[in-house]
Parts: sequence; structure tokens; C-alpha cells
Amino acid sequence: MRQIRYHQIADSLRERLVVGEFEAGRLLPSEAQIGERYEASRVTVRKALEVLRGEGLVESRQGFGWMVAAVPVSQPLSGLTTIEAQLAASGRTAERRILGFSFVTTDGPRQAAAKLGDRVLEVQRLNLADGQPFARVTVWCREDLGATLSKAQVANASFYDLIDSDIGGATQTIGADVVSDDDATLLGVPARSAVLMVERTTFDTSGAAVLVAEHVFPSHLTRFVVDLPGGMLPA
Repeated sequence: MRQIRYHQIADSLRERLVVGEFEAGRLLPSEAQIGERYEASRVTVRKALEVLRGEGLVESRQGFGWMVAAVPVSQPLSGLTTIEAQLAASGRTAERRILGFSFVTTDGPRQAAAKLGDRVLEVQRLNLADGQPFARVTVWCREDLGATLSKAQVANASFYDLIDSDIGGATQTIGADVVSDDDATLLGVPARSAVLMVERTTFDTSGAAVLVAEHVFPSHLTRFVVDLPGGMLPA
């Protein structure tokens, strides 16, 4: 019996997914690119992808296209923790790559760090989950606390473990934005797709700011979870 063309394409794509040609959470080639490879129309390709979506293997998101289905990493907001700890709790392998390490002034695009003083240590990094880009992070550390730190140290440990300060707490703001061109390339997401922007200011026990961090997450890779105690619910 002659197999329907879109089923043939679905079978081939399924095999490529099973052998790990496409990583979980990563973008698939566009419908046009798949159609070119299989010499099929976009309508036929879309039917094949719909078959795989019905099997829970792929999903589509506005502004992204088709991607391999993946469970987003849940990041509880009930305590002060790190990306690495959140990934480990989700069973993912965490890795960080340092992109920049320098002392800078807090003018222009670094206004968010001005509460730390006129000059800070700036560390830019890429966090990976199972070898794939998960977040772009920039951390600004107060100059006196960062003076003794090295690039190797911040590549292998959290600032919370490195700085000589008693951490008292943090304020975190979460919002949505459109990814910048640089971050789109770094994170492997389409231009002008949605990202979650997280700004965190960490204070010592006296209330003085010691760290400011900016996190950029592709919106499909993570979600933030807040537990609401029953006593806070309206009557």
C-alpha cells in the first residue's frame, strides 16, 4: 500500500528526533527548509509536523516556529538561589561560559548598576542546560567586593559563594520583552521573539546593594512559580 507523503516525512523527522539530531527545546528547520529537503509543499510539511505535534514530539509557538517539545524549567520564587541550582533540581546538566570580565563605569546602558557605585565588576556569561543555551546573564558586583575575584573563580562558582558579604535578601523584577539581535544569536532564537527579562538586586544584611544581575531567558525554556499561602487568598 502506497504511504501518504506527509506520513513519510513525519516518519523521517521522527527518526531524526529519536537519534537526537534535534535537541529538546531547540528550533527545527523552517517549513520551507524542510520542504526543500523532502521536495514537498509547505502544506504537506505542515501536515507532517501536525502528526508529530499530535504525538507530543514537537510544538509551535508564535514568533518561534516549530521546535522540539521540552518541559520548561520551573524556577520557584520562594527563595534566593542560582540558575545552576534550579537546573540541577530539574535534572538538567548546568554549565556556564564567561563572555566578559572587566571593571566598568555605571553610566549609559549600565544605569541599573549605578546603585552599586560609579565603578563595578561586570561579568557577562551564557548559562547552558544540557549543552544548549538557556540564559544570557550579566552580573555587576560592587567594586570593593569584586576586587579580589578572578575570571576563573566566577566561571566555577556563584557570586553568593565568592563575595565577602552577609547576604540579607534580594528584590527581583520579571517582565517580558523582545529579544535583542545579539541575544537572539547567542541564545539561538528567532529575531524579535519573546524573552523573559529578570533583574535582581541583592542586598547585604545592612540593606546595602552588593550585586545587580540581568537575566534573559527564551520564554519557552522556563517559567517562574510562586506559592501563595492560603492565608493570603481573598475571602
